[in-house]
Amino acid sequence: MTSSTSKRLTPDSTAVVVFDIDGVVRDVSGSYRRAIADTVEHFTDGAYRPSLADIDQLKSEGVWNNDWEASRELVYRHFEGQVQGQSELSSVRLSVSALSTSTLRQAQGIASSVFHLSKGHAEVSAMRTPTPLDYDSLVTFFNSRYRGSDPENWTGYICNEPLLLQVSYLECLTSANILWGFFSGATRDEALYALSKRLNLQTPILVAMEDAPGKPNPTGLIAAVEQLQKRHDIEVELPTIYVGDTVADMYTVEKARTLHPERHWVSVGILPPHVQETAERREAYEKNLKRAGAARVFSNVQQLTPEQIWELLQER
Repeated sequence: MTSSTSKRLTPDSTAVVVFDIDGVVRDVSGSYRRAIADTVEHFTDGAYRPSLADIDQLKSEGVWNNDWEASRELVYRHFEGQVQGQSELSSVRLSVSALSTSTLRQAQGIASSVFHLSKGHAEVSAMRTPTPLDYDSLVTFFNSRYRGSDPENWTGYICNEPLLLQVSYLECLTSANILWGFFSGATRDEALYALSKRLNLQTPILVAMEDAPGKPNPTGLIAAVEQLQKRHDIEVELPTIYVGDTVADMYTVEKARTLHPERHWVSVGILPPHVQETAERREAYEKNLKRAGAARVFSNVQQLTPEQIWELLQER
């Protein structure tokens, strides 16, 4: 196995690079994103299945990093849209015969909710009145698609995720005295499925869902940096690059910079494969990442070479 500690870096280490995992290390368009679509379709009784563009639009708001919460939010918005349509067009009525009893109850409950995105997703959820949509059931359904039905033997979408980097790339960073680790919103088991099972990394520095608040809260990113420096006995505050594929990732760096201005922070955006299918989607996604703070945007993480890293660190 390839060990992240097999070569101890020296005090001459030049930088820290922390990677997000989903959309950076592995392509999740056919796994996490597919599980979101399945979940939303299920909890709207087949009335709405979000496209990849719909999910990207939600993610571009910068607060829906957790895919369980993103799924629930899309369900809420579907029913809220129906209710809004009723109030604006009095001639339009929900067809009771077209809705199951459970779906109708969800729509009735969500109808009384208050939606105000600018307050952030936690406050939005708190402002909504309780609905029959059970979050634990939603999470269970999502996991049955992403992991599979057997919790001990995963057979779900996670098994078919294409990798977006090779171990040789990480070895190249190590040879250049660049520390590297991972901060992800995925659960630890799901993150390690990619890092340990697929890439054969041994004891990588990883801060996962269970270890820190969700992005864009920077606690997990800061923890990953501190763990890396402690492991390699680095006492100086090395410049740090965080590599992610969403607006929330870029916002995380901005917040870390505010909390720790003494460290040089740089955010790098990666275009996930599914947005590179057309020039229009690619350009729009890249603009969103740059607007959120990305210093550079690459089509693949391995384009962030040691030379690119050194160049970025000169651009203060």
